Amino acid sequence: MPVLPATDETIARAAGALAAGGLVAFPTETVYGLGADARAANAVAKIFAAKERPQFNPLIVHVPDLETAEGLAEFGAEARALAAAFWPGPLTIVAPKRPDCGIADLVTAGLGTIALRVPAHPIARELLEKARLPIAAPSANRSGRISPTEAGHVAAELGDIPDVILDGGPCERGLESTVVSVVDDTPTLLRLGAVPRREIEAVLGHSIEIASEDAPIASPGQLERHYAPQTPVRLDATQVEPHEALLAFGPEVPEGAATTINLSAKGDLAEAATQLFAALRTLDESGARAIAVMPIPNEGLGEAINDRLRRAAQAR
Repeated sequence: MPVLPATDETIARAAGALAAGGLVAFPTETVYGLGADARAANAVAKIFAAKERPQFNPLIVHVPDLETAEGLAEFGAEARALAAAFWPGPLTIVAPKRPDCGIADLVTAGLGTIALRVPAHPIARELLEKARLPIAAPSANRSGRISPTEAGHVAAELGDIPDVILDGGPCERGLESTVVSVVDDTPTLLRLGAVPRREIEAVLGHSIEIASEDAPIASPGQLERHYAPQTPVRLDATQVEPHEALLAFGPEVPEGAATTINLSAKGDLAEAATQLFAALRTLDESGARAIAVMPIPNEGLGEAINDRLRRAAQAR
């Protein structure tokens, strides 16, 4: 499958592939997604097969605006407040699914809820405009592996499986969307992501709890082992061995690693989030026997970064 620069012509080609039941990889501001027509069960099934993804793990549906989202789900006051504050952008809202929404049951894993997002990336928005259909799209990688933030990552993971891979360059945010459930009177954070928890709490006017590890799967990103390289990951490293690759953070970096990538020499969490998945992928391919990860502050975007690293480090 060729990686195609995103132009009006290639985006139109991708829209045609979606309408015909095909798969399209495309950039968003978070990571690259692997999309299919969310209304077509056969097309959605191709996503699960391509990713080797368990079918109890629901998908996010990408739509162009709040009006379209409200045609698919029931939005209360808090859901509308979050949409007004963060859409278009890297927030996914899980809300009660309308019975007549027309979305394939496989997308929602048979649940009575649906995960919805309005992306901000201009290529994703143009694809939605040209396709004129809701796009179910998880990250464009094998299930449980490192999320792709460049078109080349998609090609390396999925080869010729997508009908089109649209190249929009590196993703701006580099972390998946934050996922918030607003199904009942107590909004719940299902996945930490590119919108920090404190920003969500500022909009809602109250604190929000993170779903427990044993909570039923209601959105992507809740599996215990996820975002993982093939190379074992060791967290909170303050020193490093010669056989290890080092994922560093901040100005003071221990010496002696086989290879080192610093997510942000100045200690900027936004910069670190943008670099995270690409850095993990590079270190995974370095030939090191393990990846040591320096401590990262667990505040703001650091919460989401540490969540990804913890899941990546889970024993196989």
